[in-house]
Amino acid sequence: MNMTAKIEVIGLGAGDIDQLPLGIYRKLTERKVPTYLRTLDHPVLEKLKEESVNFTSFDEVYEEYDQFEQVYHTIVTQLIEAAIKNGVILYAVPGHPMLAEKTVQLLLEQNDVEVEIIGGQSYLDAIFASLKIDPIDGFQFLDGTNFKRSQINYQNHIIFCQVYDGFIASEVKLTLLEDLMPDHPVTIADAVGSEWEKIQTIPLVELDQSVVLSNLTSIYVPPVSSTELNHQFFRLREVINQLRGPNGCPWDRRQTHQTLRKYLIEEAYELIDAINQEDDDAIIDELGDVLLQVMLHSQIGEDSGYFTIDEVIQTITEKMIRRHPHVFGTVEVKDEQDVLTNWDEIKASEKGKEKTQSLLDRVPDAASPLIRAEGLQKQAAKVGFDWTDPADIWDKVEEELSEIKSAIENGTIKEIEEEFGDVVFAIVNLARYYKISSEIALEKTNQKFISRFHYIEDQTKIKKLKMENMSLESLDQLWNEAKNKNK
Repeated sequence: MNMTAKIEVIGLGAGDIDQLPLGIYRKLTERKVPTYLRTLDHPVLEKLKEESVNFTSFDEVYEEYDQFEQVYHTIVTQLIEAAIKNGVILYAVPGHPMLAEKTVQLLLEQNDVEVEIIGGQSYLDAIFASLKIDPIDGFQFLDGTNFKRSQINYQNHIIFCQVYDGFIASEVKLTLLEDLMPDHPVTIADAVGSEWEKIQTIPLVELDQSVVLSNLTSIYVPPVSSTELNHQFFRLREVINQLRGPNGCPWDRRQTHQTLRKYLIEEAYELIDAINQEDDDAIIDELGDVLLQVMLHSQIGEDSGYFTIDEVIQTITEKMIRRHPHVFGTVEVKDEQDVLTNWDEIKASEKGKEKTQSLLDRVPDAASPLIRAEGLQKQAAKVGFDWTDPADIWDKVEEELSEIKSAIENGTIKEIEEEFGDVVFAIVNLARYYKISSEIALEKTNQKFISRFHYIEDQTKIKKLKMENMSLESLDQLWNEAKNKNK
């Protein structure tokens, strides 16, 4: 660090010169060092010009670049160069140096010259007074030029600063409209604490329309009731907590992990139906039902004192980061196969901590038989116990078909059942080789059967016939009509 170079940073306050602290005023008017301003657009500066205070502004830098980040870095670079050249310089910013001043933060991060924060008056005091709000109720301060929707907590008092033109106002409006209604009231606060102060409340949808904005403009959003935020996660958590609470629903309060098991399976299958039907509205509805099961199980865990939804989210977040080192770490991958290989190795190391006795222990007992068969085969394949030539798998299917025929002719019911199982297991293996999910393939066939059978039912009703009185040939003819109709 150049110990002879120094930048003294002061704040010009929020309003007119009467609000300027005496010490800051003297710094500007009595000390003869080069003075730099981030911007000339401030009500104090007209009075300072009358007192022959000379200063250099960086307004031209704003015209040179499209991105604010470039503007801020350029200003800081020029300030450092000026300090090294002159020894000591004064840098003045609107408001307080430590409030929404990116250039000051960048100066504090560098090690080339010394930086001293002298002080100034924050405009927050003025805006709290003008809006008549108490930040102790919950307060959030956001930069209108650089914020994310995920940061916004609508249950707090929210103030967006640096909303100085229509483009920024439009970005703020569009983001807020993701969560709030168009007629939601927002307040525009301009030049608070000065004689030019203007406070105006308008519907959110009008924020970027026929409103005069300036460098001294802020947008205030009052706290929003949780009942208006049903689309946010915290609200779902509140609802589930209330359902399971003392004055909640008797059915929800009675549920346990064990009693809810069947509902999770049912909801998962209903979601798969919606996906198969490519029905977006149904997918939304069924995803909500699956999420409900997750929330109920998590609330039961919280009620019992064992775990919360936070731990569920933390566990899956950390797992996804851990299993994607090519995204969140330094591991390089060439293709999807590398990703799967890494995934299996990481998963194996995690499962190794659980001291499983066999590879097959990783396949869940509660899975459906088809999924379980595919899972067992996949685990065995990881150590090379797998077919490599599809011809061999076809031969195995033929072999199992032959054995079932023999069992039907000569065996017991138990033997026939076992041989049927062998045939299905071999078919699952064949499907797996061709990267087909047996479970999904069979379900598609189920749906196809349902559709065609419904056609037969409809046609017999139209013709005023009873299916039970019709010949198999007549029914089969209708079946073929349905088959041809859906091709």
